[in-house]
Amino acid sequence: MTEPTPPATAGAYLALITDTVQRVGREQIDAVRRAAELITASLDEGGILQAFGSGHSEALAMELAGRAGGLVPSNRIALRDMVLHGDQPRTALDDPFLERDPAVAHRLLETAPVHPADVFAIASNSGINGVVVELAIQVKKRGHRLIAFTSADHSAKSASRHPSGRRLADIADIVLDNGAPYGDAALPLPDGGAVGAVSSVTAAVLAQMIVAEVAQRFVDRGEHPPIYLSANMAGGDEHNQSLEARYAGRIRRTA
Repeated sequence: MTEPTPPATAGAYLALITDTVQRVGREQIDAVRRAAELITASLDEGGILQAFGSGHSEALAMELAGRAGGLVPSNRIALRDMVLHGDQPRTALDDPFLERDPAVAHRLLETAPVHPADVFAIASNSGINGVVVELAIQVKKRGHRLIAFTSADHSAKSASRHPSGRRLADIADIVLDNGAPYGDAALPLPDGGAVGAVSSVTAAVLAQMIVAEVAQRFVDRGEHPPIYLSANMAGGDEHNQSLEARYAGRIRRTA
């Protein structure tokens, strides 16, 4: 007799995601620390953190670039940059399969304010689409260090959509596994499908763990880390603008 599918309730998701966050945090702590070392080294060399993710993985880039408690020397690269900062028409963003086109990665790098010392963080749950794989390849060709956020399970079960046959995890210097299952959603429904996505939550936790580690490295050597205050706190704007001025022309704060 087939066992009934457990109910996909709020409580079930809370229990699942709590357990998953704890497990991922424990399992990835060494990779988190190594990622923090790469980022700290880049900042020491005058670099910044360049973060990219397409689709829902853009949430990871938003965690790493331009938020309260985050690193000021950070920049979010987004698909819309090729319109906002490049020569592509607005209609280029209407393509639902845009993230599968490797040529887009070249357009993004052409418009990005990249310095030789910059370190990159690229997020993709599947790690197979043309943009993320090509961007990773080009980043490494240019000599940058690369941190990947991906699902080891989903990536291993998926064929690459890049002509090289490679996945994001094959290219990065450090790979952080977000612990998401194949398909991302983790609570099965009786008639098929599932709800309760995992990757955005766990990737955000990993990102904040990395930022905390970077900040502590500054503190350990008697320096104040270049961290944003909330713009909605008294003095936040003045604090942030004084730090952003150090990286004029290299960080973008667009919607």
